[in-house]
Amino acid sequence: MTDRHILAIDCGTQSLRAMVFSAGGDLLARAKKVYPPYVSPGPGRAEQDPEIYWSSLKAACMELKHTAPQVFENIAGMGVTTLRNTLVNLDRQGRVLRPAITWMDQRRAGPVSNGAGFLALGFFIPVLGKKLKDIQAQGKCNWIMQHQGDIWDNTHKYVQVSGFLHHRLTGEFADALACQIGHLPFDYKHHCWARGPCLVKTLFPVPETKLPRLVPAGEIIGTVSRAASDATGIAAGMPVIACGSDKGCETLGAGVMGRHMVNLSFGTTATVQTMSDRYFETLPLMPPYPAPMPGYYNPEVEIFRGFWMISWFKDQFAHKEVAEAQALGVPPEQILDRCLKQTSPGAMGLMVQPYWGPGLDYPGAKGAMIGFGDVHTKKHVYRAVIEGLGFALLAGMEKIEKKSRIRVEKAAVSGGASQSDQICKIAADIFNLPMARGRTHETSGLRAAIVTAKGLGIYPDIAAAAGHMIQVKTVFDPDPASAALYRQLYSRVYRKMYPALAPLYAQIRKITKYPG
Repeated sequence: MTDRHILAIDCGTQSLRAMVFSAGGDLLARAKKVYPPYVSPGPGRAEQDPEIYWSSLKAACMELKHTAPQVFENIAGMGVTTLRNTLVNLDRQGRVLRPAITWMDQRRAGPVSNGAGFLALGFFIPVLGKKLKDIQAQGKCNWIMQHQGDIWDNTHKYVQVSGFLHHRLTGEFADALACQIGHLPFDYKHHCWARGPCLVKTLFPVPETKLPRLVPAGEIIGTVSRAASDATGIAAGMPVIACGSDKGCETLGAGVMGRHMVNLSFGTTATVQTMSDRYFETLPLMPPYPAPMPGYYNPEVEIFRGFWMISWFKDQFAHKEVAEAQALGVPPEQILDRCLKQTSPGAMGLMVQPYWGPGLDYPGAKGAMIGFGDVHTKKHVYRAVIEGLGFALLAGMEKIEKKSRIRVEKAAVSGGASQSDQICKIAADIFNLPMARGRTHETSGLRAAIVTAKGLGIYPDIAAAAGHMIQVKTVFDPDPASAALYRQLYSRVYRKMYPALAPLYAQIRKITKYPG
């Protein structure tokens, strides 16, 4: 079986990649389809037509079939990993009832509970009550129930994007257990749908009859149907293996197998994540997510719209560099590396607080740049953005260390921006840790391939598959002088920025009616 190939589908916020890996972890072929991250039907709203994900999957697979026919014909099975907390309403035939409300959407539902039962204690404790009401208001299922009751009544299944794609591929209303990340009645500690009277069912009252069957990572969800085969070119009857969410797949794909190591995901949302066999909440009421390793958890801290800020920078300031990258056929980050090579650590005193979107622990925060002078150019702005994201991820790692009571010894980098050597070097200096980068930046797809390899019986378990398929290509060691400078900036400036600016953010919203 080790000569057979594995198809991994990685459906993200801005693109879908179909990749074929060997049983040894080599990326043999890849097709990418890009689409807008969302459509905004109103202020703060972000929706996407789920059919875009399915049409992109079909097109990417057909492209692989035509550009790499021998590789494609040797596929033994497939796995799917997708973006998180983006839910799809399906009817009994699997038809989409409304656009998916994506993870970037900021609409809020009205109160669902009157404060009775499990919420009563929280509502009598002001700080806890405010937090519970905020969590409940973020549930898009609650918003649909309140504003589109007819759609909710006709919803047969309420599923993640992964569940939607699994249904299109197999006809099964089933999903990977490790994909259940978002505002759902999921028991994160015991890895199942919540049952009996409990807080999470009060917060998100979705009946289990509207939820998909859950399948542990590494087990078969179903097989590719004849209709899906005709649409995608994938052989009918091919096994579809349950994998996990994109971030969880990135973490194991980067080689993280315990709490002594973290993965920095340089994606649309930047995250620092580890893997743990023990349940602990890095932030209060923020459970660790189910890992694509049965029985394990992924404690995480995220920077909302993290390396999306690179897209923001490119759109606002780097049209020339983007055009040059397109002409050369390389990622824009490689051209922007010049900005980092031509500036020094600390960006000549320019500091960025990278809250371009609300965070779970800083919901009222906004982005900030301080320290401007006449010496600063767009090169310094770019470097300050990268450094600010590094500081924010370092703060997240320190929270994980505090809760896990284990000091992090190693780190890995993954995601699109990890293709930049300079960004990886800056991360190594800020964390003062060696940063390992694998032979492919497609670590989410690789991780899906690892889990699929176990499900196909190529390897006896996921750990064995990871051991054979993950290879570190480059290690970026920290520079002592740069690490010392960053430590001072982090402890004496960055950590004090939010406490100093938070009252001003509140006044800005009050005076200008700027949305929260």
